[in-house]
Amino acid sequence: MIYKKIKLKPKKEESLKRFHPWIFSGAIQQKDADLEEGEVVAVYTAGNDFIAVGHYQIGSIEVRVLSFEEEEIDVPFWEKRLRSAFDMRKAIGLVSDENNSYRLVHGEGDNLPGLIIDIYGETAVIQSHSVGMHQDRLTIAAALRSVMSDTLKNIYYKSETTLPFKANLGAENDYLYGGKDVSEIAIENGLKFYPDWVKGQKTGFFVDQRDNRALLEKYSDNRSVLNMFCYTGGFSFYAMRGGAKLVHSVDSSSKAISLTNKNVEINFPGDERHEAFAEDAFKFLGNIEKGEYDLIILDPPAFAKHRGAIRNALQGYKRLNATAFEKVASGGIVFTFSCSQVISKEAFRLAVFSAAAMSGRKVRILHQLSQPADHPVNIYHPEGEYLKGLVLYVE
Repeated sequence: MIYKKIKLKPKKEESLKRFHPWIFSGAIQQKDADLEEGEVVAVYTAGNDFIAVGHYQIGSIEVRVLSFEEEEIDVPFWEKRLRSAFDMRKAIGLVSDENNSYRLVHGEGDNLPGLIIDIYGETAVIQSHSVGMHQDRLTIAAALRSVMSDTLKNIYYKSETTLPFKANLGAENDYLYGGKDVSEIAIENGLKFYPDWVKGQKTGFFVDQRDNRALLEKYSDNRSVLNMFCYTGGFSFYAMRGGAKLVHSVDSSSKAISLTNKNVEINFPGDERHEAFAEDAFKFLGNIEKGEYDLIILDPPAFAKHRGAIRNALQGYKRLNATAFEKVASGGIVFTFSCSQVISKEAFRLAVFSAAAMSGRKVRILHQLSQPADHPVNIYHPEGEYLKGLVLYVE
């Protein structure tokens, strides 16, 4: 194994001995002078013992660990890691005729920090969050084709907005493989939808809410449902299958509303229970009549993407949830979420508790929710737990 080297300060290998996959810049004593961002480096302790190999990057997280063993980061390495991820998804029953949409690689959760791969039927969408993963994208795509064989017809690379801005890589979203006669329809728990990996948010759909949407379906029978920040309507068409008497979907993006209507129509053609509104969510929620809805979903985009925004984010969650508690019908249910990684479960729950107190309503927790099994949390990297939610009964 011939890689350029990084040497740690004394006693800075302790977190690596516990298999934490990040090495911060403050832990580094010296490094080879000609290191280039994105290349693979070998990391050694102050006593010159090998400890890890990973991608080098400029910033506070200077190395993202790929392996704690002395091994080459080559095609067999990528195939081994991707096959392990694919085998796990198959073992837990995610891959089936009823469900062909799932996350195949979830960064640190699959021991591949900086890499996201979502599967939509015959198409894989790759997203890099580190320079190293971007540099290795073609090798990763080749390994992915080897692992998934005939089930994969297209690989789309979508990293323009996720790579470090200062790296100035000039990355462009495009197909790495296939791209002709692409099937746009994917399936989740037997329901069809159009993922928009070309122009949509993230990789084209929020597959991390699959289990929570299935839970919502069980609570939807004969209820009036309001789906706030609906994006492409995932919660909406689950609510309809669950027997909701009406479903209203709200998002500030007219493009998202158009796709929501398409997703509802492909599952429930001509069904008049659904109506969508391209409006500001806070304004819409504030203007509805109290008791108009007896099931409200609050699934906003991340209010805080860095620690400096935590305080304002918590105020936003508090205000949003307080309004929902004030407006929901007696005996109603609120599904509320935060997808901000920097917001802890405890902080989010406290914000919702404060919102309940502000509303003066009696509120009980029915469920505490998290991300699904295809978004695994590496036990040595608890920071990977980002999605948190509560299902609440409001008297």
